[in-house]
Amino acid sequence: MISGRTSFVMAVLLTFAGTLAGCAALGKCDPGSCAGDAKITADLQSQLNQMTDLGPPDSIHVQTVDSVVYLNGQVTGGLAKRLAESVAFREPGVTRVVDSISVEHD
Repeated sequence: MISGRTSFVMAVLLTFAGTLAGCAALGKCDPGSCAGDAKITADLQSQLNQMTDLGPPDSIHVQTVDSVVYLNGQVTGGLAKRLAESVAFREPGVTRVVDSISVEHD
């Protein structure tokens, strides 16, 4: 016979296990916890920092969550914005790019 306390603990454990399986099935994860996200961010940030057309290093901030790259920052022209987005799309493992880079107007 199962006691009330044991039943409660089992119910909590099964609920928790179901929640984890559901998250995995949806392909969602917390920032930095998906395999490869940190590598995508580091590699892409390094590439963008070397591109003088985009401005000084770290003008564009890169964040990757679940293989989706988020670009934020400011550049001096639309061509630079499109260049950064294009470089991000070419990075291995990237499934989508969300470009929130603003263009500075003189």
